[in-house]
Amino acid sequence: MELASLRAFVKVVQSGSFTRAADALNTQKAYLSRVVTQLEKELGARLLERTTRSLSLTEIGREFFERAVGILASVEDAERAVQRAQGEPRGVLKLTCGVEFGMLAVSGWISDYLARYPQVRVDADFTGRIVDIVHEGFDLAIRVGPLADSTLTARKLGELGYGLYAAPGYLARRTAPAQPADLATHETLTFSGGSHQATWALSRGQQVERVTVQPRLKANNVFAVRDAAVAGLGIAQLPVLVADAAIRAGRLRGVLTDWSLPTIPVHAVFASARYLTPKVRAFIDLAVDAMHRTQRPTNRSTALT
Repeated sequence: MELASLRAFVKVVQSGSFTRAADALNTQKAYLSRVVTQLEKELGARLLERTTRSLSLTEIGREFFERAVGILASVEDAERAVQRAQGEPRGVLKLTCGVEFGMLAVSGWISDYLARYPQVRVDADFTGRIVDIVHEGFDLAIRVGPLADSTLTARKLGELGYGLYAAPGYLARRTAPAQPADLATHETLTFSGGSHQATWALSRGQQVERVTVQPRLKANNVFAVRDAAVAGLGIAQLPVLVADAAIRAGRLRGVLTDWSLPTIPVHAVFASARYLTPKVRAFIDLAVDAMHRTQRPTNRSTALT
């Protein structure tokens, strides 16, 4: 029995189909089907129940799958030991992150990572769903926002800063707010979910002001909110990374820049710090450095904290 056969079988189970497993392994569906069939012949037992619509493990197949995962994990541990001895990051780094933050930051980290470490390759999944990194075979996930309780290990990379922004044309038509309470009389634009109301919390030193606004636009895409602000439709609450280019181009200006908005934590999440390979550690270190290099006070128009 070859390790390649075990890896193929495990990937089919994790993916839930031969087609998705073939895409993940960059091979053919028919080849994986032959591999699993041959594995069943060697074992003298059926591992998978196949229908035209789904796959499911047999009772024997489930036990074999769990043991196969353990065997492959032991092999990976041995490979990690060799990598730690060699020190140089190498191999395939499989990571996942949200689509928007992936476009804003992670894609740039990946480019820098590939340029810095010639022995690595990256398989990146930008998705809106929360990926089960252990069962789906990912090395790490980049997650924005508070973390749920988990057995996974996390390292904080930094925090995503937010600010209020409006187009020069909008501010020319309307009196710019001098204090947070003035926002209640303005058109507002926000990234959020839930009801049509939103509360913005602004702080200055020990002073905290909460303002309930009725957004003219509420969207679950920060780029749509930014574009509406650039079009002069109102004052937008935006990540500073999103607003930064428009600020430099003169298409947006900071509003209430002596006040700060809450920041959002960004973490790298991975299975275990004990067996952190050089390829994973190197990417996390690069991401921490990248966020710190762009870190500026949040009351600036281009801030990131």
